[in-house]
Amino acid sequence: MKELEYPFDSEYIITNRRKIRKALLNDGTTRIKKKIAILGGSTTANIRASLELFLLNYGIEPEFYESEYGKYYEDVMFQNPDLMEFQPDLIFIHTSNRNIADYPTLRDSKEEVDGKVESEFSRFITLWTKIDEAFKCPIIQNNFDAPFFRLLGNRDLYDYRGRLNFINRLNQKFSEYAETHKGFYINDINYLQADYGIKEWSDPEYYYMYKYILAVPAIPLFSYNVANIIKSIYGKNKKAFALDLDNTLWGGIVGDDGPENIEIGQETAKGETFAEFQEYLKAHKDLGILLTVDSKNEEENALAGLNRPDSVLHPDDFTEIKANWFPKSENLKALASDINIGEDAFVFVDDNPAEREIVRTQCDNAAVPELTTPEKYIETIDRAGYFEVTNFSEDDLKRNAMYKANAERKKSESSFTDYGEYLKSLDMEAEIKPFAPMYFDRIAQLTNKSNQFNLTTKRFSLDEIKSFAEDRKYVTLYGKLKDKFGDNGVVSVVFGHETTESLEIDLWLMSCRVLKRGMEDAMMDCLVEECKQRGIATVYGFYYPTKKNKMVKDFYSEMGFEKMSEDEEGNSKFVLNVAKYEKRNSYIKVN
Repeated sequence: MKELEYPFDSEYIITNRRKIRKALLNDGTTRIKKKIAILGGSTTANIRASLELFLLNYGIEPEFYESEYGKYYEDVMFQNPDLMEFQPDLIFIHTSNRNIADYPTLRDSKEEVDGKVESEFSRFITLWTKIDEAFKCPIIQNNFDAPFFRLLGNRDLYDYRGRLNFINRLNQKFSEYAETHKGFYINDINYLQADYGIKEWSDPEYYYMYKYILAVPAIPLFSYNVANIIKSIYGKNKKAFALDLDNTLWGGIVGDDGPENIEIGQETAKGETFAEFQEYLKAHKDLGILLTVDSKNEEENALAGLNRPDSVLHPDDFTEIKANWFPKSENLKALASDINIGEDAFVFVDDNPAEREIVRTQCDNAAVPELTTPEKYIETIDRAGYFEVTNFSEDDLKRNAMYKANAERKKSESSFTDYGEYLKSLDMEAEIKPFAPMYFDRIAQLTNKSNQFNLTTKRFSLDEIKSFAEDRKYVTLYGKLKDKFGDNGVVSVVFGHETTESLEIDLWLMSCRVLKRGMEDAMMDCLVEECKQRGIATVYGFYYPTKKNKMVKDFYSEMGFEKMSEDEEGNSKFVLNVAKYEKRNSYIKVN
């Protein structure tokens, strides 16, 4: 919904919340459902209301539990029965500098202040540990906003007795904890407050009148930031840029002005602006974000512009370049098809409002930021949180190279008339083993991102993946695949739980970049072999249809399963007799 896309009108959202909510709930979108507990150190009602809108817009339908005012600590430590019964999928702890129990005084010694820092931090560690023990779910924790006054003036920053110094020390400890504890995330209100303006954010009237720790007009922005963390945890991030060229990556029109006259580089103010924007975009490659071009241009001119020596981005930085005179909406659809990701995975960046509107209406849920002047391009895209990072794996660093290798595979495939011979030529090797700690992050990431080759589209947190790996009742397998073009990393995940002499598959998924290469056969062979070793005679598989996973509707039948049942919605159950299974893998060497 455009009204909820950054930059949004906060006043409009606050005023029209019910109307927006009704429209979202009636738009026909299929959403994942999540239970979210908000444990507040201050009033949270309007925060919950705004958060719900942004989550609905991201395809997440939340059910909320809210602690009573200021009871964030007691609800967990004394195991509030309502919270225990609720069993949240995620907990958000909404605290602020007003919840710091014991600030330094000017009479305190340095040792006493150090003790207060440790005591305050320990109180939160105890809370987080208790949550982890009780719920095994992701935690989002506010850090601390700056105080709205400085008793010591500028000295408040560096004097050990200063409140600002005290808050900064606590924030550093929170950051160090987040860095070493998977499934724990910081909602950086220290940055949000600075970005919004301390005086406006911390207007005391809103606290004294309503017990809000931030100004009511800032609540939608605050809630949007929390929603970005949640949608990232549950795999709702964007994956790729589709970038215009003229007046987007450089100043001027390369076809009219010539590549030598476009503005890029350090010679002019405008050229420097576009160079910095290109640097910002290029940095996304290390996050695993794909860069593509979607431009109305002669390809020769487009490449000439990108090949300028002072251009930051060059042709080999892009997974694919569409520079032609087709409608940009058609090009984006073609990019999605070629790369094998959804149209909704793209952020379309174009200075032309007419082109933006066409893509917005013609492409399925692609993000289309409203760009103004080049100086604002970075701010607009960055604040939108399209690529909010909650988990980061080695595969992210390699993703662009992996997709480029895929392009090479496609070229190679076209030279073969026999597909089996092509598969043999790839010299594929797979590593298929039970879940291992070094891959927990990637496995959790895959369960929340893979939509097309995903039989049940169930989503699992990092803590849940760990628990499955440690539980002997579960059969777990990950699959890595490499070939002569490169290493694809972890591309397939299957796991299920044992019942009496049977296995029920809870999740089977595979990255779309390795489709039709026989990896599913190799995984199936290993799964059956594991079942035989455990004395499991029967395997049950389930298919739950969504808008995106129709491609695997007949997967289990193709694997030798028999269909047992199918309801009106298409939910199906399949069964396999392990003793009758015949190995299928012919092209992959399995380690």
